[in-house]
Amino acid sequence: MKKYGLIGYPLDQSFSKDFFTKKFHNNNIDAEYLNFELESIGEFPEIIDDNPNLIGFNITIPYKEKILPFLTNLDKEAEKVMAVNTVKIQVNPKEKRLVGYNTDVYGFEETLKPHLQSHHTKALILGTGGASKAVKYVLEKLGIEYKFVSRGKERGYLTYKKLNNDIIAEHTLIINTTPLGMFPDVDSYPVLPYNAITNKHLCYDLIYNPPETIFLKKSKEQGATTINGKDMLIKQAEKSWEIWNM
Repeated sequence: MKKYGLIGYPLDQSFSKDFFTKKFHNNNIDAEYLNFELESIGEFPEIIDDNPNLIGFNITIPYKEKILPFLTNLDKEAEKVMAVNTVKIQVNPKEKRLVGYNTDVYGFEETLKPHLQSHHTKALILGTGGASKAVKYVLEKLGIEYKFVSRGKERGYLTYKKLNNDIIAEHTLIINTTPLGMFPDVDSYPVLPYNAITNKHLCYDLIYNPPETIFLKKSKEQGATTINGKDMLIKQAEKSWEIWNM
């Protein structure tokens, strides 16, 4: 039986396992999808050694960047993003190759574009982790200016304390790539001057559980268009399956 899986920590509320398990059942595919919950990326080689039938796997928080040294090579897009959420295992008589891809790029772009309007020319990216790299890549591709917002005082980044009404008003696209608000920590949210958000804003949260985070709720109350991460996850999962079978 072919095996696929998800690497991350924690994985209590994994979307991928349910998605692929249903896909395999509905399409009579003889395969299984497993959760590989690793407390440290140093445990990763054991997953490869202990699962010879593993065809490919997805990667989630906090390993989208930490997985890179373990990979044989990256496809062109993943190399530009420098974060990976999908790996295909290629086996030949001489070696086993682990090739990294980023299907977050596809999922984010496909779900963002239908909502963009002419005034969405500047964006704030909340967070600087692996998912933010895919968002950055897509915004550059679409010609949208952006600024990162970080808790720390990293060079060139805004801090949450520096955000004011003028900055929010100027940046009518706001994307949350942090885990703030994700189950079970549903009461947390990015601290922003939400009163400056208007009906011209598009607020996108990569979180899908809960369906409406406090970030999205507060933004919607100000009249903003809001999107959660569910459709992005579905599209990136479908793209992963395409990669594993090409």
